[in-house]
Amino acid sequence: MIFLLVFVFDRYDITSNNAILAEDKHTPMFEELVEKYNVEYIAGGATQNSIKVAQWMLQVPGATSYMGGIGKDKFGEEMKKNSRLAGVNVHYYEDETTPTGTCAVCIVGDDRSLVANLAAANCYKSDHLKRPENWALVEKAKYIYIAGFFLTVSPDSIQLVAEHAAANNKIFSMNLSAPFICEFFRDVQEKALPYTDFVFGYETEARTFSKVHGWETDNVEEIALKISQWPKASGLHKRITVITQGVDPVCVAEDGKVKKFPVQLLPKEKLVDANGTGDAFVGGFLSQLVQEKPIEECVRAGCYAANVIIQRSGCTYPEKPDFH
Repeated sequence: MIFLLVFVFDRYDITSNNAILAEDKHTPMFEELVEKYNVEYIAGGATQNSIKVAQWMLQVPGATSYMGGIGKDKFGEEMKKNSRLAGVNVHYYEDETTPTGTCAVCIVGDDRSLVANLAAANCYKSDHLKRPENWALVEKAKYIYIAGFFLTVSPDSIQLVAEHAAANNKIFSMNLSAPFICEFFRDVQEKALPYTDFVFGYETEARTFSKVHGWETDNVEEIALKISQWPKASGLHKRITVITQGVDPVCVAEDGKVKKFPVQLLPKEKLVDANGTGDAFVGGFLSQLVQEKPIEECVRAGCYAANVIIQRSGCTYPEKPDFH
């Protein structure tokens, strides 16, 4: 998915600090952004952002792989080029008739709002996943991560991978991703949740998840604990829930307890763009998890990656990380 970044946009019923799927009323917005603003094009998408950041942190070419849907167009070609330069082994489904997805990122002050036109990203089918050359990536992987946004696209693909992970003692992770996922895709989310070994999320969607399930609490620590105790399909791994809260401590629920990890605050003048910081946190976290580092190190790496990305436009990063 290609991202269009602008810094002031207050039309089309966009709510501050939110993420939504584009409706018909948003169609003119994408054209208006290109016509009236000096937009910046950045290859993105929630899961892909996290995988690229993990790859960047690991600095081992081909350590990560990614599958998703693109169109056969210039944005699709840019996506392939960008991801391969990042060192990610990409196996895209290329749709012949639907363009590559775009996402308008509207930034006002410290808040960012996303309006995603999924387009080809919404055309992904499990048939592509089942192809021998693609399923081989799943079989080779030891750690698997999927953002919750993909629940709107191909829940059967998620289920295939989740069941494979449980049957083969692999680590399967997902993200709550956005309030609307918890609200309107509850059934498929609940079907995937028992297979998760790690659940990531931001405080906003965590509270929405709590509300949807009638837990009657807005306390992020309590919510993280309840999610970690959700029944599991496999008893091979415990579930760990990781909820970020912006400038407030990261909450990690594990073994019936919650630990809080403070984040490193940056001076306001260094904050450029919050878009992709949650994705970056997950990428940094995963880069240490796959090396079997303790949770404390995973959180520290996640916070480091998020701090790097928030000082830049979009989910971008320097040539090499400076994480020790």
